[in-house]
Amino acid sequence: MSGNTPVENAMREKLKASLNPSHLEIINESYMHNVPKGAETHFKVVVVSDQFDNKPLLQRHRLVNKILDHELKNGVHALSINAKTPSQWQDSDRSVSPSPECRGGFGK
Repeated sequence: MSGNTPVENAMREKLKASLNPSHLEIINESYMHNVPKGAETHFKVVVVSDQFDNKPLLQRHRLVNKILDHELKNGVHALSINAKTPSQWQDSDRSVSPSPECRGGFGK
């Protein structure tokens, strides 16, 4: 973990503690938006957990949002969530699709 990414680090620790994921990626996509360099405002989360078994996608997203409630209320402007069960992850190509370019600002 890096000391210059406190929001990302907090998100990682909370998701690990709450979901015990078998796979976790937190991708800072802030650079794709009209924000200051080094900002931690836009993230994509890829999380694979047994806790998602028998839960529809909406419930999975709500669970992740609840875990990251503090961050979402304190500076995280956008959160893209990819929440899968271990079997869904195993059956997938295990890749993360790139996010589209920002349309709401001046870009990079």
